[in-house]
Amino acid sequence: MNLSDFDFDLPEDRIALRPARPRDSARLLHVGADGALSDRGVLELPDLLAPGDLLVFNDTRVIPAALEGLRPARAVGGGGPAHIEINLHKRESEAVWRAFARPAKRLREGDTLAFEGGLGAVVEGKTDGGEVTLRFDRAGPALDRAIVEAGAPPLPPYIASKRKPDAADLEDYQTIYAAPDKTGSVAAPTAGLHFTDRLMEALRLRGVKSAQVTLHVGAGTFLPVKTENVAEHTMHSEWYEIGEEAAQAIAETRAAGGRIIAVGTTSLRTLESAAGEDGTIRAGSAETAIFITPGYRFRLVDGLMTNFHLPKSTLFMLVSALAGLDTMQAAYAHAIAQGYRFFSYGDSSLIWRAE
Repeated sequence: MNLSDFDFDLPEDRIALRPARPRDSARLLHVGADGALSDRGVLELPDLLAPGDLLVFNDTRVIPAALEGLRPARAVGGGGPAHIEINLHKRESEAVWRAFARPAKRLREGDTLAFEGGLGAVVEGKTDGGEVTLRFDRAGPALDRAIVEAGAPPLPPYIASKRKPDAADLEDYQTIYAAPDKTGSVAAPTAGLHFTDRLMEALRLRGVKSAQVTLHVGAGTFLPVKTENVAEHTMHSEWYEIGEEAAQAIAETRAAGGRIIAVGTTSLRTLESAAGEDGTIRAGSAETAIFITPGYRFRLVDGLMTNFHLPKSTLFMLVSALAGLDTMQAAYAHAIAQGYRFFSYGDSSLIWRAE
């Protein structure tokens, strides 16, 4: 398929710069298995699900992965001081992170960077795409604490280019169920940002079950597809884990005839990466670079709750694989015409796998 197949016109004013308040007051577009569309609200989610259905959440916790650093003037080779913006995206070891740098052209191997709170790093590698490898001057928990002190919420580029992160984002850009011991994402699993305690209680009273998996979201999720032939695009890998309790809940739901609904594309990618050809799933952890496009045969997931995605993005390709490209083009055209808010802080949708 061609990249242009996944394009659509999105007015600039449809991009949400702040979430709905309260967060469960966002709108929700229901996309039926037959392609029928209906305008609902996130608080109506229990009415759209059945007792015995299973919602699968990604319980990863976002780190403050946006850092602002100073590259001091070079003693050799020229170059005055330079302000550098860093977005961490993948941890390589206790002291080493891969990151996107801007402006990357001001960096070269061997440069040092100084961050707030005395945190420092050395550039150990650099690629043509603006990615750098940083070795920090501390490791493990000490580095984690320093990043929390020096960093800010890693807002997506389409928000960060319009405003700076602030204190509200510390709460807004984190799900209420993010596990303290599952810290590691550099982007939020944004479908989950709509959930509140009252919505969780309403789902429980409805008889809807829940399970948690973990996928540490990388900043590669925001990278544009640059190849016109979609099959030539390479996904960044991300680490996921499915515990014994979640695997058992999924197996029991399938055996009882319940539906598996992924909350967010990260949960969906986790489930589909771990599922066998027959839909069985086993506990464990691994790296995944799964790339889901139309023609993919879903092994496990029946439905997906997700926000509205960028044109020509891998995430729009994923929802088009689930519901059909024509259906999703129609759904997005409807959402735009009806004033739905797009992207990380925007409104939501509940999409069922095409019949």
